[in-house]
Amino acid sequence: MAGVRSRTLVRFRHGYYTFDDLWSSLDATAQHLVRARAVQNALGPTVVLSHTSAAIVHGIAVWGADLGRVHVTRLDRGAGRVEADVVHHVGAVGTDIIETVDGLRCFAADRSVVEAASWASSEQALVLFDSFLHLGLGEHRDLRKRFEAMCWWPRMRHLHLPIRMADAGADGPGESRGRWLFRASALPAPVLQYEVQRADGTVAGVSDWAWPDPGLLGEFDGRLKYGRLLRPGESAADAVFREKRREDELREITGWPMFRLTWSDYEHPVPTAARVARLLRRAA
Repeated sequence: MAGVRSRTLVRFRHGYYTFDDLWSSLDATAQHLVRARAVQNALGPTVVLSHTSAAIVHGIAVWGADLGRVHVTRLDRGAGRVEADVVHHVGAVGTDIIETVDGLRCFAADRSVVEAASWASSEQALVLFDSFLHLGLGEHRDLRKRFEAMCWWPRMRHLHLPIRMADAGADGPGESRGRWLFRASALPAPVLQYEVQRADGTVAGVSDWAWPDPGLLGEFDGRLKYGRLLRPGESAADAVFREKRREDELREITGWPMFRLTWSDYEHPVPTAARVARLLRRAA
């Protein structure tokens, strides 16, 4: 096709095209949603979006997931298989309600997140479960009930610990990964979203993690975080400066040190955990 050869168009799956500049402007999650919509259009009512694809439809964070293929569950008793950009699952539908979210047919959020977690590592599963709870898509008991009903399914055995650890207080994959690092490194579990109050009772700020005893604050410092913090008319530098002032005030009020973790720290878990352990011992 001339449009593809001239790089005006991009083929994102067989028979489906869009403008290259539009496709390039989408992140991997948004591109997966576009593919999912095309797959649903092509396969029709014989399938429903499930697993990672359904979790994305519900807005659940899917850090580290393989987004190259769309996951569907067969409703026509067709065989399970992997073909091109689609993973076809065969699973019991039972009495589960099939929902339509933004025009996409998928399973309910609790089933979707547990199925997605079954294809993920334990760390990735914790990100999924924390996000499910943080978004208010269900309660912890909903996760447990769904897991208990599906625990005999393939790939489920490793989800016991992430299910128990799941917490609505974790605001994003960076904070969830920190929680997993602390647990995997035998470090004490932190208090999440710890409020630091001024003498007049107003809240000076909220720390992602806190260890009140011995007295240590921790934050995840991802670049995207500052984008969320931007106020109208502010630059990224303004947000960073304001965040630095907030950090200084939290330290002054509590008298506790504060550390920050970044994405790169998670790529080196042993020295990162050792650093946090040293800070905890020093604070004690």
